[in-house]
Amino acid sequence: MSDQPFQPLAYAQNLVVRGLIGLALSLPYAWRVAMMGALMRRVIGPLAGYKRRAMDNLAMIWPQMPLNQRRSIAGQALDNAGRTLIENYSTADFTARQASVTPTGAGLAALAQAQAENRPVILVSGHFGNYEAARAALVARGYTIGGLYRPMTNRYFNAHYVRTMQAFGGPIFPQGRAGTAGFVRHLKSAGLLVLLFDQHAAGAKISFLGRPAHTALSAAELALRYNADLIPFYGTRQPDGLSFAVELEAPIPHTSPEDMTTALTRSLEARILAHPGQWFWIHRRWK
Repeated sequence: MSDQPFQPLAYAQNLVVRGLIGLALSLPYAWRVAMMGALMRRVIGPLAGYKRRAMDNLAMIWPQMPLNQRRSIAGQALDNAGRTLIENYSTADFTARQASVTPTGAGLAALAQAQAENRPVILVSGHFGNYEAARAALVARGYTIGGLYRPMTNRYFNAHYVRTMQAFGGPIFPQGRAGTAGFVRHLKSAGLLVLLFDQHAAGAKISFLGRPAHTALSAAELALRYNADLIPFYGTRQPDGLSFAVELEAPIPHTSPEDMTTALTRSLEARILAHPGQWFWIHRRWK
């Protein structure tokens, strides 16, 4: 970081965010999670433009939906994003809570079988609920799970956020040539890896919630290349706002990258339709 020019605005933004995180971490767990959810919903989200973006996305996807209902979903999405942020910084508390969660779904047996046969697995999810809840529940059961992440534009914030992701267990790799090389090496050694596929990226145009969206095919391409199981997984927030249901779906059959990615998309769509307020509508998914 030292060889890059100082960015005063980004540095100031990072100080504000870190101050809020530090304040939240001084509170009891349930209070801090609720506080960050409320701050994101009522203060940070509106000021940062996240609420407007969520409302614009919802209006594009569900134009016939009553305005009050779209506002409710946008508010839930902001609340979930704020809760997710502080949960991921509450490493010890969060992982301890997830250790008591029992994952379910057909993908759990497939994961165990792949590990027994020394085959790699790619766990795929979206920005829904909190995917780290699922990862933490699996890590508590002895799995070592790496991940590929997209570095944040604010490098000061990115530096400490990366450390929080590393604390969950397993190596993490930044997008780019060097990170992808490490990611592939881990996969070739029969490793377990996590990919999130629901952000705008170069790839195929695949219908997502009824609108074409540029979608990366990399998860399916890697699964085909290295004979890895491709397993959709989710950490769905429960009504208490603090606990999660963790589910691993049956592996996606190996066909073509486009068909496999379409199957992943349909899986995520079903989750969003069931719990629309848990997806990150704040992203620029449709550019």
